[in-house]
Amino acid sequence: MSEATIKAKTLGEYLKSRRERLQPEQVGLKVHGQRRTPGLRREEVALLAGVSVTYYTWLEQGRSVTASRDVIQSLARALQLSPEERAHLVHLWDPHEEERRNDRPSATGLEMLQSSVDAFACPAFVTNERTELLAWNQEAATWLTDFGAMTPEHRVFIQLLFTAPAFRERIVNWDSFVQFAVPVFRTYCDQHADDPWYEKAAAELREVSSTFTQLWDRYDIGVRNVSRVMLRHPDTSEPTAFEVQSWSTIAEGENVHMCLYTPVRASES
Repeated sequence: MSEATIKAKTLGEYLKSRRERLQPEQVGLKVHGQRRTPGLRREEVALLAGVSVTYYTWLEQGRSVTASRDVIQSLARALQLSPEERAHLVHLWDPHEEERRNDRPSATGLEMLQSSVDAFACPAFVTNERTELLAWNQEAATWLTDFGAMTPEHRVFIQLLFTAPAFRERIVNWDSFVQFAVPVFRTYCDQHADDPWYEKAAAELREVSSTFTQLWDRYDIGVRNVSRVMLRHPDTSEPTAFEVQSWSTIAEGENVHMCLYTPVRASES
């Protein structure tokens, strides 16, 4: 399957997911009789966006049809997409998307990332868009889990969230935490639809976690992470609140994400 075909298929699946979640009443349409289709019908979206039913159907089916920016923006308005969802749709459509970056920085790059996280006295770590752990400090290992005891292929944050017992034990607000994590990962999956690693990782998580499957099937996307995490230190039963601070940077052509957990003052928590 060509890269263009994969991108068209991903765009179609995303359009379908947004159509099925939107009810006729939300767009001012009256419902007559029993409806078998969840959410809006294709012809209703086409009407709202000002395109032909055949054209929209082909887009949703992942056929190789050309869509202008105006059409994409019209579809975003018709489907009542949020700013983040609109940006994601444009990213899926954009024919001038940058080439996929490297999977991992070089050894020198990793040393620099490690030096950066070691400078912090609170939990700090660096991931790439696969959520692979590239660097972490001792505080992160103490509060979350011993990443150094794992093989590199198992140091994947999104997978550890659903498969590592230590993560479930240490992250007190795990239920709310994963509701932010899965949409962020889904965004990366769509943006790297030509990389089979993402599809394989999602399929494996669907097999082992019903919670992941439920969140994945909602097809929510997002670029914001949870703002606060509650962690339980292995030596105490009382949870500690941390503010989650994260920022992205480019390391040798790869988009990496630095994450810092700073303790919340008692008066704020």
